[in-house]
Amino acid sequence: MSEDNRTPREEKGYTPASPVKRTLAWIGLVYVLILLALTTYGIFTGTGLGNLGPLLTVPGLIGLGAVAVVSWRTAGRPGKWPAFALAAICWLLALATLPIGIAGLMSNFGG
Repeated sequence: MSEDNRTPREEKGYTPASPVKRTLAWIGLVYVLILLALTTYGIFTGTGLGNLGPLLTVPGLIGLGAVAVVSWRTAGRPGKWPAFALAAICWLLALATLPIGIAGLMSNFGG
């Protein structure tokens, strides 16, 4: 009997993505969905949306904070307190930018 316990994925050299790469992929997915919504809106109405810069920074800021924490948890770099400080700064900036972004978005629908 063979005692080879490898799964088919391991035989082909499958290496799962690191948690940091998976976190970055989720950030990318959020931006893809935003671009899909903007494109769909543009096709449906025939007009584009303006003043979205601050709103489009929010997912990136949240994601950067998440990447800092995930990187610390998996690789130990950066250190615990720098990772939490960076995450807190990014999340506070996202929280401060969100109302500005929502106001910019709503300016497209005002009369």
